[in-house]
Amino acid sequence: MDTFAFLQHYWWLLMSITAGTLVFLLFVQGGQGLLYSVGRNREERNRIVASLGRKWESTFTTLVVFGGAFFASFPLFYSTSFGGAFYLWTLILFVFVIQAVAYEFRRKPDNWLGEKTYDAFLLVNGLAGAFLLGVAVGTLFTGGHFIVDRANLTRVGGDTAISQWTTSWRGLEALADYRNLALGLAVLFLSRVLGVQYFLNDIADPAIRKRSRDLLLKNAIPFVFFFLVFVFSLMFSTGYAADPVTGTIRPESYRYWHNLLAMPAVFVLLVSGVVSVLTGIFLCWKKGSPKGIWYSGIGTVMTVTMLFLLAGYRHTAYYPSLADASSSLTIANSSSGRFTLSVMSAVSLLIPVIVWYTWYAWRKMGKEKSLRPGKEEGDAY
Repeated sequence: MDTFAFLQHYWWLLMSITAGTLVFLLFVQGGQGLLYSVGRNREERNRIVASLGRKWESTFTTLVVFGGAFFASFPLFYSTSFGGAFYLWTLILFVFVIQAVAYEFRRKPDNWLGEKTYDAFLLVNGLAGAFLLGVAVGTLFTGGHFIVDRANLTRVGGDTAISQWTTSWRGLEALADYRNLALGLAVLFLSRVLGVQYFLNDIADPAIRKRSRDLLLKNAIPFVFFFLVFVFSLMFSTGYAADPVTGTIRPESYRYWHNLLAMPAVFVLLVSGVVSVLTGIFLCWKKGSPKGIWYSGIGTVMTVTMLFLLAGYRHTAYYPSLADASSSLTIANSSSGRFTLSVMSAVSLLIPVIVWYTWYAWRKMGKEKSLRPGKEEGDAY
């Protein structure tokens, strides 16, 4: 593997880890979706929102970092998907914007919209945010309706866009593919499982903890079901493979299953991640353990990371084109240039420092368990 190819694979790995971290941090969305199921009165809902309010910016920031890093490392995907499937991405952006608005204004004096309105914003974000992100990630496997014409870059006048979307639905057609729906629902229910585990870990209120524990299996069972539907359909579906010499892209039956067998380390880590998630669920359900979220969190990051590697490694098209197979995107034909990736790789050496600071800030914010009975911390939310 030459240096340029190494850089491309390196950045796909970083993007995969970031995606896994983002899915774990969706416990904020999962907790918001349980706002009225766990919080039975205004005081309890305020406790829940105050607890989540100390963490929601981590999810939002990671989403922004994921989008920005994708743009810098694989700009052709960014211009193709974000520029073509903009109805889907606009919906995602909208539900995350109203989340930010809710946390900012929910408890402000003279709040003319009313607290319940902002609670509704949080509920919408909690349900639609996780689901739509899952659907969008699903398109990395199921593909999109686009055509890439690099010759447009050299044309003078007229339409010079390198990518063209071929349907008027602009990304909403992804909702018609059962595999995307299965992944969207799997991510939604996983976020709710993580939300329950977060409440058990962070909120020292017996009533909230009991209701949270009671809701665990009600969300864990559909999560496992929809996740298995997606994984099995993926293993038996057709993927797109690029010839490493000519770059020609052709469909290949059972492509992702072949990738899994050809990368035993990915296979082992994928299975280990799933087992870790299930272990966290078992600990919380059987023992009410507050540590279950860490098992499930680590497992979530591992599982999502490995799924992304299945999508992009071994010359696999990580964004298949359903309109023209040759337009499908791989990490080789959609990345930034060697110089850009080299500079970004040097900057990425700071990641361990950022991770340490994130961990430190997380521990600092959660040092005192949130809102024990009688405590009024977090009124800002």
